[in-house]
Amino acid sequence: MENIIFIGIVLLPMLGAVGSWLMGRRSKKGRDVLVQVITFLELALTLYACITCCDGVFHITACGINLKMDGFRCIYTTITAFMWFMTSMLSPQYFAHYHKRNRYYLFYLITLGATQGVFMSTDLLTTFLFFEVMSLASFPWVAQDETPEALKAANTYLAVAVIGGLVSLMGMFLLNRLTGTLVIDKLYDACKSVTSRGMLYTAGGCILFGFGAKAGMFPLHIWLPKAHPVAPAPASALLSGVLTKAGVYGIIVLCCHIFRYDHTWGWVMLCFGVVTMVWGAVLGVFSINLKRTLACSSMSQIGFIITGLAMCCLLGEHNALAARGVVLHMMNHSLIKLVLFMTAGAIYMHTHTLDLNKLRGYGRKKPVLNFAFLMGALGIGGIPLWNGYISKTLLHESIVEFYAETGLFAVKLAEILFLFAGGLTVAYMTKLYVAIFVEKNTECQEKYDGIKNGLKPSSAFALIGSAVILPILGSTPWRTMDHIAEMGQSLIMGGHAHEVHYFSFVNLKGALISIAIGAAVYFLVIRTFLMKKEDGVKVYVNRLPAWFDLEDMVYRPLLTKILPNSVGTVIRLFGENRLLTPLCRLWMRAASYVTGIFGENKVLAPVCRFAVSASGICARAAADSLDAVTLLLRKTVFKDLAPNGKRQHRALDNEETLRAERKAAVHEGIADATDRITTGFSFALLVACFGVCIILAVVLYSYFAK
Repeated sequence: MENIIFIGIVLLPMLGAVGSWLMGRRSKKGRDVLVQVITFLELALTLYACITCCDGVFHITACGINLKMDGFRCIYTTITAFMWFMTSMLSPQYFAHYHKRNRYYLFYLITLGATQGVFMSTDLLTTFLFFEVMSLASFPWVAQDETPEALKAANTYLAVAVIGGLVSLMGMFLLNRLTGTLVIDKLYDACKSVTSRGMLYTAGGCILFGFGAKAGMFPLHIWLPKAHPVAPAPASALLSGVLTKAGVYGIIVLCCHIFRYDHTWGWVMLCFGVVTMVWGAVLGVFSINLKRTLACSSMSQIGFIITGLAMCCLLGEHNALAARGVVLHMMNHSLIKLVLFMTAGAIYMHTHTLDLNKLRGYGRKKPVLNFAFLMGALGIGGIPLWNGYISKTLLHESIVEFYAETGLFAVKLAEILFLFAGGLTVAYMTKLYVAIFVEKNTECQEKYDGIKNGLKPSSAFALIGSAVILPILGSTPWRTMDHIAEMGQSLIMGGHAHEVHYFSFVNLKGALISIAIGAAVYFLVIRTFLMKKEDGVKVYVNRLPAWFDLEDMVYRPLLTKILPNSVGTVIRLFGENRLLTPLCRLWMRAASYVTGIFGENKVLAPVCRFAVSASGICARAAADSLDAVTLLLRKTVFKDLAPNGKRQHRALDNEETLRAERKAAVHEGIADATDRITTGFSFALLVACFGVCIILAVVLYSYFAK
């Protein structure tokens, strides 16, 4: 029975995806209802599994897939199913005027099944298999609008996902070689016996690269601010609230199983966590795009979580507060971003803009939107009596505890930056709320005053039902959140926690400091430096220069210029056999010389003739292999470009002109090879992702079949 339930949680939405696609070809309304029914059944099945099958393990021996339900997995599979159900309630109204909705729902449900598989996995190969399916299936979400901005963001998302996945896979193979296992519960004991710590850190670094990229950790965060503004709002809620947590799940395995209580790893993660936390908040303060601000906020909150995981390593067996803070902040961030992105989607449905200057005043006299957004803003800001305050308090107290233990200035600096990042969160959420729901805009008011909320009952239910959870959890932490934390800390290997007086002055002090910092930043920076007057009206401006973008400054030049130019040069050189042909000729002459010596021997002569023939075939194959590979790539993955026109050739008057023409031809050949590579880059990544899934399935089979 347990086996059926476990596999049902993963397969129900995947099979439902096919059913919804077939239904959508006949009835759009029927498809929308079917998707809602499937997500509701998924939520019900997950809750049933959590109640009846906790601590059960499911194996598919032929494929090596291992699934399990325990405290943490119960929490996150339930949150995942809940978020998919709520976004399915909003989606019919949001996508009412969209094209290619069938495609969206198909991948929407496939991603649900794959994400559940990630959180239920008990070994890293199973995690990786579902992780890659999840990344590939969520790619069409980002590209849904098919605008130039959406396609560029989708390419970035895919590049980060595929490259990160390949690097992670290398790390897993190396880890398996060092430890002999990839089962999560066995990794700690296996890693303790590894003598080559350098190789273990290398494996951990490779795995961190892939999971950190999906989580949005600096400096691999580049897809987050690009993908969220262009993706549909329901997809943005899931990308931010759930898919980033799939990346965090992998980081938890690293910090709490492979490198448990490892101070070196803990300090490295603390650096990554603090930079991610602060830099995401800074980007959020400067942004004037509603969904981009929320995306930068997601990056910052992931930094809070990574900081908590660093404390889990550094505090050793006394890491209970950090472990509980990590579990609760993961959950809180998911629920908060569900509310905020769905509210942003409800706003975008009628305004078709995300620019704060054009949205100013839209939310006035719209109580449902106002309530939902305010609950999310107070939650993410860490305001007392809302859920975000509880988890941030636990994370802050873990830093204070480590500082009391060590007295190191670096730890005190981390605490200061923690409170500062919390203050920036308050500042940019205040900016969003004031701009949309408080400030007046005559043009906006005249245009949208007739729309009270503009929400259908199902959409209003999704918003209000998700929003009311946040203050309930925040105002009853001892009855709700403490029990959830107790369940979830099993995966993080947290110790026994003492009772926390959340609303004592000692704990309130941290929140009050952050609120004070937020007020100062809002009035002294946002209302002055980040606003200017245009035609007598103050408008929001983004003071960050356009070129100040890590992707455009570093990653795109590397992937689209430096790397392709290098490969193009190699293809040009080897394509004409300038290096291989002389070697092949030398081998042929040597083989002929040997044949001449033994040619009169009746026994050796046939063997020599066969060797010469075989070597000739191999030599010719080696000489032409790169040409063949290049031609194959050009005809399949790297499609040939359509000709832009005939090239003009002028007469060669002298030797100097001839040399110039030859030099230009070489450069033109390199540029042509480069163009062919960059033109098909996205398609190549898709093929690579499919290939990784197929290869991994074979590896899983061969690994576990024995």
